[in-house]
Amino acid sequence: MADQPKPLMPHATATWLVDNTGLSFEQIAEFCGLHILEVQAMADDLAGAKYTGRDPVHAGELTHAEIEKGQEDPKYVLKMHKAPLAVNRTKGPRYTPVSKRQDKPDGIAWILRSHPEVTDAQISKLIGTTRNTITAIRERSHWNIQNIQPKDPVTLGLCSQRELDAVVAKAAKKAGISDQVPTDERFGSDKDALISELKAERVAAAKAAVEAAQEAEAEAWLEARRAAAEAGEEPAPAAPEAPEKDDD
Repeated sequence: MADQPKPLMPHATATWLVDNTGLSFEQIAEFCGLHILEVQAMADDLAGAKYTGRDPVHAGELTHAEIEKGQEDPKYVLKMHKAPLAVNRTKGPRYTPVSKRQDKPDGIAWILRSHPEVTDAQISKLIGTTRNTITAIRERSHWNIQNIQPKDPVTLGLCSQRELDAVVAKAAKKAGISDQVPTDERFGSDKDALISELKAERVAAAKAAVEAAQEAEAEAWLEARRAAAEAGEEPAPAAPEAPEKDDD
């Protein structure tokens, strides 16, 4: 038998079946897609969360006739009468975790200040907010305006840098702003500058290493000559002169 759909609320359905039917724990666990020990815990009131029962008959997922068949035969596998409809999220503003929702006004204020060419509709979609909120922040009539501090929405975790750049570029193009430096070119120049800086640091480090080795060699030679002089031995030949350091 192929796997059948499970109830929309498995734990709540199992709780109702435990309290209102004579079905075995195995039958309830199989129908709800739970482990038998979970059902046993519900029956013994040991479950960490106390679920409110959900009637699967009222929900159309089971029939009284099907329940009776199961009660008469403990080995009978309950059959779903009508599978629950899949719950799909409707289109709307971007979902933002509760922990970050308080940061939205700061992100909106930053966009309004830094990129006034971005439309309210674009901000609403990017941040996941309403136009009323955007208008209130722009007009400084927001209830918490005294505590709103403009902050980069990327830093706040409200959107990605790629998403922000795309919105800004689209708004700039529509507004006819041509003196803005494209994002890719900006990143490219930054990359070239970073490579040049790393090369210069590498050359300087190599030069410093050579100089340190020469100084260590000269110091070792002086130590050996001093030890030989104290022992009355013939001093070692003079060490080669280290090259003069550049003033740079």
